[in-house]
Amino acid sequence: MPPRITPLTDPGSSPSNRRLAWLASDAEGVPVGSAFLRLPGGTGRDHRAELEIAVHPAERRTGVGGALLDAALTAARGDGRRSLVARVTAGTPGEPFLTARGFRPVLALTFARLPLPELDLEAVAAIAERPHPGYALTSWDGVVPTELAHTFADSRRAMDDMPMEDSDHGIDVWDVKRVVAVAEAVLERGDALHTVAVVDRSDGSVAGFSELVVPGGGRGDAQHYGTGVLPGHRGHGLGLWMKAESIRAARLRYPELAGLLTDTADSNAPMIGINDALGYQPTHRELEYRLDL
Repeated sequence: MPPRITPLTDPGSSPSNRRLAWLASDAEGVPVGSAFLRLPGGTGRDHRAELEIAVHPAERRTGVGGALLDAALTAARGDGRRSLVARVTAGTPGEPFLTARGFRPVLALTFARLPLPELDLEAVAAIAERPHPGYALTSWDGVVPTELAHTFADSRRAMDDMPMEDSDHGIDVWDVKRVVAVAEAVLERGDALHTVAVVDRSDGSVAGFSELVVPGGGRGDAQHYGTGVLPGHRGHGLGLWMKAESIRAARLRYPELAGLLTDTADSNAPMIGINDALGYQPTHRELEYRLDL
């Protein structure tokens, strides 16, 4: 008997970032799988949908995953999306499942972790204290200060040409309202957001940034949200400089923090070099698959 697919309501949805959900259950009503479809809003990313499917191991190859995928495909097409993407851990059953349904691999990501108890703090501090003529470091907690808000929002363009292979990621459009909303969302869920930025001394504008989200309580692993330098300021070691300062600050402010997590496209050689220089250790790889609708 085919699984029963029940649409669910996601209370966290908003006009700018909707998420649809489905629950698969067997003939007795026992849950056997689920699917979530994220529908990004806003200019630049409203062409794609992002899929997550989970099926109980005992129920795989019984049609559960296919039924959930069909529901998500129908919804994505109905919303006018042009592509559907899904990420799986390399070497897991998700790879052949997606391939069999016509998806193709478009992006490889390496996830890495910096174990803070093993950190050579003096070496990282030496990098953070290295002078960079024409530039200065600044930092803030939570929402960006008003005097930096506009150029910080502009600096988000540093991520526009980030190597994303053929993932059809699109372009994020940022303004002051959005950077403030993102920071407030992090704070509202009880986490801490710390930003290190590099400022061009000639005009006081933000030339690059590095964001770190620390879990409430300051324990466990923190997550890098992004590090980027505007094209006109690259080649001066600013990415390494900012990330080293972010690491140093995290270690000193949160002595019980266990590690820092990051993920980088395999084609992003400059950021991989920065992570390697700072001691990040690869943990696993994920592959993004894409289906054109």
